[in-house]
Amino acid sequence: MQPVLHYLKQHQDRFVAELGDYLRFASVSAQPQHKPDLLACAQWLVKHCQHLGLDASLRPTAGHPIVVAKTKRAKNSGKPHYLVYGHYDVQPPEPLELWTTPPFEPRIAGRNLFARGSTDNKGQNFAHLKAVEAYLKTGTPLPCDLTFVLEGEEEVGSKSLSGFLKQHRAELACDAIVVSDTGMPAPNCPALTYALRGIIAFEITLRGPARDLHSGIFGGAVENPAMALSQLLAKVRDEKGRIKIPGFYDGVAPLSKYEREQIKRYPLSDMKLKKLLGATKLFGEKGFTATEQRSSRPTFEINGLTSGYQGEGSKTIVPAWARAKITCRLVPNQKPAHVRKIVCAWLKQNCPPTVRLEITAGHGAEAYLVSPTSRPAQAALRALEKAFGTKPILMREGGSIPIVNEFKKVLGADTLLLGIGLPDDNAHSPDEKFNLDCFAGGQRMSAFLWQELAG
Repeated sequence: MQPVLHYLKQHQDRFVAELGDYLRFASVSAQPQHKPDLLACAQWLVKHCQHLGLDASLRPTAGHPIVVAKTKRAKNSGKPHYLVYGHYDVQPPEPLELWTTPPFEPRIAGRNLFARGSTDNKGQNFAHLKAVEAYLKTGTPLPCDLTFVLEGEEEVGSKSLSGFLKQHRAELACDAIVVSDTGMPAPNCPALTYALRGIIAFEITLRGPARDLHSGIFGGAVENPAMALSQLLAKVRDEKGRIKIPGFYDGVAPLSKYEREQIKRYPLSDMKLKKLLGATKLFGEKGFTATEQRSSRPTFEINGLTSGYQGEGSKTIVPAWARAKITCRLVPNQKPAHVRKIVCAWLKQNCPPTVRLEITAGHGAEAYLVSPTSRPAQAALRALEKAFGTKPILMREGGSIPIVNEFKKVLGADTLLLGIGLPDDNAHSPDEKFNLDCFAGGQRMSAFLWQELAG
């Protein structure tokens, strides 16, 4: 391993410069005008992987192309095979005025690299590519075969990847999948994420009068949809933060003693979390710590509220409609279809007869859970400890990565979630950044990982 580790240390400045080149592509999958940027980014990745010595190709889909890059595999290879997943598409950069410097012009300040996509997910998947480069360029034998799958639609639901996995099931068959698209609590606190929350999304609209009405002439004689929607949503949660919809917590398993002990090792205190978030005071379901609330408990969240006049000055109306965008985060053992059914039924039952309720269903995904005591998980923990020089923690994350469930269903393999992003990296926000010490640590972790998994 010494030649590999030495190579990684020796070439860090070049790696950071190359990551900057990767980040300059405005590969925003949610905005159609950036389709050429996504294609250019994918083509750059293919050429870069080929330069490293990987067999790389661009695979067309109905959406944005998928990059597949493989280590050279001997015929009838008896080595274990692992798949590394990542995505080259990024979130929209807006609002642009809140960025210190332009989002697609990488900027280094201290030990941080600022750019859209730096932590989510270009920097994290690039760390794995650099680790493999170190093996190939030093002539150090890899103890396993590797396939990289880098897609361009993760930020819009991975619409093409599911079909791609089924179509290429035999080619992609593997012993496990490695994903670095999550986080670690601090630069000196590496982590294996063993659970992710699932999700259901939907939009509700309450319609009242046929058009906006003069509030002076008609106000008081007709239901105001904005008021009705506010009152309906206010019934969802009690003052202790618990969701009041019957059956909402069906299947939710209590945290084990072992899990709660692991959560206590999480270094971000409530005070630090409050400061990080800029919140006046933390709030959450009674009986659980803030870390447990945001990683291990289901939620009902209002993502957006829209109704009536939003412009400058006053416009005295009773609006014709009101709308809310909702997501529910789900935990292992909750079934998305069941939760969606009971939530929609409750909303219909509690909607006042003075307005008409419309519900538009959005995306959904099950929660993900992998045993932290499995052989691959234990191998990942050893790799983390060697790379960062400290004992890693086990943790749940509150976000959702729906594709990991698809990996399990289609390829029959578990996913190791080995994130190297930090809580203050501003993923999906202005001034997104990536810590360069985490970038280097992620490369070392990846280098050690293949030895530990194959061992």
